[in-house]
Amino acid sequence: MRILIIRHADPYYPTDSLTEKGQREAELLSEKLKNEGITHIYVSPHGRAKLTAKPTAEKIGIEPVVLDWLREFPAMLNIEYNTDYFKNMHSPWNMPPELWTEEKYIYDNANWKQSPLLNGSKVVETYEYVCDNFDKLLAHHGFERNGGLFNITEKGNDSSETIALFCHSGLGTSLIAHILNMPLIAVWNSVFLPPSSVTTLYMEQHIKARPIAHGIFAGIGDTSHLFAGKEPVSCSGLHAKELK
Repeated sequence: MRILIIRHADPYYPTDSLTEKGQREAELLSEKLKNEGITHIYVSPHGRAKLTAKPTAEKIGIEPVVLDWLREFPAMLNIEYNTDYFKNMHSPWNMPPELWTEEKYIYDNANWKQSPLLNGSKVVETYEYVCDNFDKLLAHHGFERNGGLFNITEKGNDSSETIALFCHSGLGTSLIAHILNMPLIAVWNSVFLPPSSVTTLYMEQHIKARPIAHGIFAGIGDTSHLFAGKEPVSCSGLHAKELK
């Protein structure tokens, strides 16, 4: 099975919608995705994600299913910081590097949840909630988590399935951290998913004789559809003012 983790297109946050550029991005994305053999579409309840999914859903004739846990990661830090671009911030994936790179727990996969940066926040319990629901979705499609691996049930034998998750940057990178079993804070602040980008995950059956799979990424943050349409890549959510 293949899973496409798709960040919404260029957002207009005040109305939870898309900018004119975002609308162009969503249309270019749909031209790419209409030929990808998508069998299921799941979408965040946020308007910007729904509007991104709409052109694709209409082209392939699939009604999106709204999943509340695909909403942008709602838990913020209980600390406040300022940067050159953001003031009075609490976001756990936009932290200044000096705030987290020297914190001893951040790169420790066994103990990152003990980081003082997370004190008083609901980041850990929210992350566990997201991971639990993602695992339930995988189980629904035939891949039941068993530690770091997945047992393949009868449903999982259909290798033609491709599911698309239209969601958000913080939520998408949370899923990446979960599948790779890596410290969340480090992944959040080291991986950027551009607007309308596609991240491709395969549930790989490594040995055909054994019904066991693991997650393997074939691409993270792909924006080739924008280059094909001569549409610049948006840096929304990134401290840089432009992407080259």
